[in-house]
Amino acid sequence: MNIGTLYVIAAPSGAGKTSLVKALIESLDHIRVSVSYTTRAPRPGEQDGVNYHFISHEQFERMLDASEFLEHAQVFDNYYGTGQFWVDSQLKKGVDVVLEIDWQGAQQIRLLHPDCASVFILPPSRETLEQRLRQRNQDSDEIIARRMQGAIEEMSHYVEFDYLVINDDFQTALADLQSIVKSHRLQQRLQNEKLKHLLVDLLA
Repeated sequence: MNIGTLYVIAAPSGAGKTSLVKALIESLDHIRVSVSYTTRAPRPGEQDGVNYHFISHEQFERMLDASEFLEHAQVFDNYYGTGQFWVDSQLKKGVDVVLEIDWQGAQQIRLLHPDCASVFILPPSRETLEQRLRQRNQDSDEIIARRMQGAIEEMSHYVEFDYLVINDDFQTALADLQSIVKSHRLQQRLQNEKLKHLLVDLLA
């Protein structure tokens, strides 16, 4: 049975991770993104069950006590977590799954899934990152300064990831992500299962 690959994609806030992952999922077959749970309030335009599962702190704690999360982390004043059952069921079906998480969550995932492929997305500069955060028109100067400090801490963990992608030009960054997935799928250990009938015929 062909087991799907787990992709861990992390980035500082404002690097464009969510838009890139959305475009990646739309451009390739047999790959889905895991919708995380969060205790933060929805931002304008976000939908429950699409962008996140928005739940209360109490609900999050109950799920945590029941070991329903594959990983979880606290970011600023809110909690984020990945539902374990859905991810495991998709991988068993042979579907690739993308996790949009931070470096803390990525560390937890590597312990449980050492064969996962991890990608860190970087902005082309600090100035560009701050500009993107300001263009959202959602946060005060104080919050943006806090997010920038958090982004520097986040980016210092890039060395823990398998791949680095710079999101300067969106289409170039998307092509890089697509290349990572496509090349990973061509690994011999994965192709051996997928092409077993052909290989038997060729070597008969």
